[in-house]
Amino acid sequence: MVQAAQHDENKTHGIQSIWNRFQDHLGEFVYGGIDGSVTTFAVVAGAAGAELGSAVVIILGFANLFADGFSMSIGSYLSTKSERDNYRKHQKVEYWEVDNLPEAERQEVREIYQAKGFEGELLEQVVAKITEDRDRWVDVMMKEELEMMKEQKSPLAMGLVTFISFIVIGFIPLLVYVYDYLTDDAVSQNFLIACIFTSLAFIGIGWLKAVVTQTNRWKGILETLGLGASAAVLAYWVGDVLEKIVT
Repeated sequence: MVQAAQHDENKTHGIQSIWNRFQDHLGEFVYGGIDGSVTTFAVVAGAAGAELGSAVVIILGFANLFADGFSMSIGSYLSTKSERDNYRKHQKVEYWEVDNLPEAERQEVREIYQAKGFEGELLEQVVAKITEDRDRWVDVMMKEELEMMKEQKSPLAMGLVTFISFIVIGFIPLLVYVYDYLTDDAVSQNFLIACIFTSLAFIGIGWLKAVVTQTNRWKGILETLGLGASAAVLAYWVGDVLEKIVT
């Protein structure tokens, strides 16, 4: 009984740990999912407007999925890495100033907390407490003087989550076309079914977007649906026009 209870507790702890990690990267998941679903659905809509077959839709769709998804993940990785590198560069400067210009840096701390309303003996106690520890001193200067916060997330993890989300959510508009291509059963109204599936994906990712931004859930859903529908209508129209021009 004890071992079973311990096993259940470890399992629950493991699930909670996975969920916490997912929440840490929920923003990247939403970011990748929105772009993946919108761009892939636009490709599908353009192909539908041009009346292309399932095989062509699959080729164009998967080319977009992996090329654009990889590009987005690299962009996310480089952006986060640049922020970290920039933080470290300024942090080194602050450490040098603390070591070589302590009185000037101490005065800056004093001025920062004076502006916050501290004065007299209390102000001096605050300054003394902050400057007694070198790391704390630099941390305060980074936050209060430079208004910079250290990025805690791994650039590699952020790029990977963006890529996975782009691929997984972006694959939804292609589901019916892949099924139609791989099976002997002819599927009618492929584009209509793709629209329904993709709308459900937009609703889900829009809800998650609202969770991340802490805004109204309906607003997040409608914004995402509107964005996807606009891109799809434009792509469908372009595909229809080009099909008539080149044939």
